[in-house]
Amino acid sequence: MCDRTKAPSPPVKDTLHDLFDRALAALAADRGLAEPPTAFAIERSRDPGHGDFACNAAMVNARAFGQPPRAIAQALLDALPAHPAVDRVEIAGPGFINVFLTGAARQSAVAAVLAQGAGYGRAPAGSGERVTLEFVSANPTGPLHVGHGRGAAYGATLGNLLAAAGHTVQREYYVNDAGRQMDILAASTWLRYLALCGEPVRFPDNGYRGDYVVDIARGIQQRDGERWRRPWPAVVRDLPADESEGGDKEAYIDAMVARARDLLGPEGYALFFDAALDSILADIRDDLAGFGVTFDTWFSERSLVAGGGLERAVERLRSAGHLYEADGALWFRATAFGDEKDRVVRRENGAWTYFASDLAYLDSKFERGFQRAIYLFGADHHGYVARLKAAAQGLGHDPERIEIRLVQFAVLYEAGEKVQMSTRSGQFVTLRELRQDVGDDAARFFYVMRGNDQHLDFDLALARAQSNDNPVYYLQYAHARIASLFRKAATEGIGFDREAGLAALDRLVAPGESALMTELARYPEWLAAAAEQRAPQLLAAGLRELATAFHGFYNGQPVLAADPPLRDARLALCAATAQVLANGLGLLGVSAPDAM
Repeated sequence: MCDRTKAPSPPVKDTLHDLFDRALAALAADRGLAEPPTAFAIERSRDPGHGDFACNAAMVNARAFGQPPRAIAQALLDALPAHPAVDRVEIAGPGFINVFLTGAARQSAVAAVLAQGAGYGRAPAGSGERVTLEFVSANPTGPLHVGHGRGAAYGATLGNLLAAAGHTVQREYYVNDAGRQMDILAASTWLRYLALCGEPVRFPDNGYRGDYVVDIARGIQQRDGERWRRPWPAVVRDLPADESEGGDKEAYIDAMVARARDLLGPEGYALFFDAALDSILADIRDDLAGFGVTFDTWFSERSLVAGGGLERAVERLRSAGHLYEADGALWFRATAFGDEKDRVVRRENGAWTYFASDLAYLDSKFERGFQRAIYLFGADHHGYVARLKAAAQGLGHDPERIEIRLVQFAVLYEAGEKVQMSTRSGQFVTLRELRQDVGDDAARFFYVMRGNDQHLDFDLALARAQSNDNPVYYLQYAHARIASLFRKAATEGIGFDREAGLAALDRLVAPGESALMTELARYPEWLAAAAEQRAPQLLAAGLRELATAFHGFYNGQPVLAADPPLRDARLALCAATAQVLANGLGLLGVSAPDAM
């Protein structure tokens, strides 16, 4: 029958599912139906005139019962058990069933919010899967830029949503502390050091040019003096031409890295490598922490080799017959599992590839006992989807337990003009600069108010605006407005009797009150859907609907001027609204201020 395995249903929706399950089961038994009824859906009605919920059970089961949908709908209504939450049900159109709730059912949301507080809408902790969520994982070769910020905001919010849905979530940053890009950074740092020591350095076309590299080099110079200085002629002797000299920039930078290793020796090279890594990683940690983004684990790529994980993963593929040698290299037969081409695991020179690390890292997730692995990648990593799915199958893991979510680019606009960025050249807007410009709250909200698979045009002027045109300001203002209302009540000597308010909820019958209570009842649905669909924008949109309903209620109904029982009921409604706004904004990583 109905499928509720992916996310916990909210109370009212769950009740309706149970009622229709029972009616459908009774009808199937009465008609001698051989097959179990088809799963059906119950959704919120878009038009209040069509009830609170619509059920398609009759539509999807008409063929199985061999009757028109409207006839099945009537039979279901005849078999539907009575329930105090249901006022009436009606058949609409070709066979939909519209459900109208009682006022008491709508009002119960207020009591539920005030009773459950921060737990309203959340599933029991540990009721879901053990999930590892990897996100950001930017190469520690420079500060985070605004593109990384979108992945950070999306990942942190998704982690919050999954936890609210009952999953046990481990948030992980994969530190790419091995490989070519880190070698280029180490060489770039050494060359900046040489320049500070007075050598006539010609900086490589493909080196890291940001000022942060100079700062790291200066720190080494201040500590070690000229210990690592080498004469420039010895540095460039017999190197191939760089791109600006008519050569190949990739060949040139690789030769420069090799020269740095040779002239510095293992100790010196490791010093520059680690100094650059540690400095940039510390900056990344600090930047993310200030943005409200924290990780349970910072997983080192180098640990995969040191801990034997890479060898274990390769041996597992070899034992299963999924590796072969060709052209001196070791290959994974990825095409056997749906990938577009086979993948090199070890190059002809004996060096492991990035894909070999990917294999070992994927394997480690399941070795550590996680039931689901979620990766958040930039949109330019779309090729990794088939690659990692193939790797999972080759390693003996269920590919359905791997999710790869792609985060599209975020583009800043200032006065209608696109802001350009380039990490390698050092000309980019950092995440820290964006946070300082528009504030953490606006940045967190703007990053997730559109789907991760959609391009995001980030309007800086709108994010700064202190007006209702700014969506995060609009939400925060609703919360602050409620706090102001309670401060005014205290100033005027008006108390709030919560129990009296709960007892008088049946007085809340005005359209604006009913609309607001409906939105409060929908919050668990937004939460469940946002977690199940990995879509924080659904929660963001729902909160805007809640804020709109509150502003409509507040502007149309007197609160403090009402008679005491009605006043307490309306204050209870306001308090519940503030609680849900704070709950939802907290999951989005946004504050809920009491004053603005």
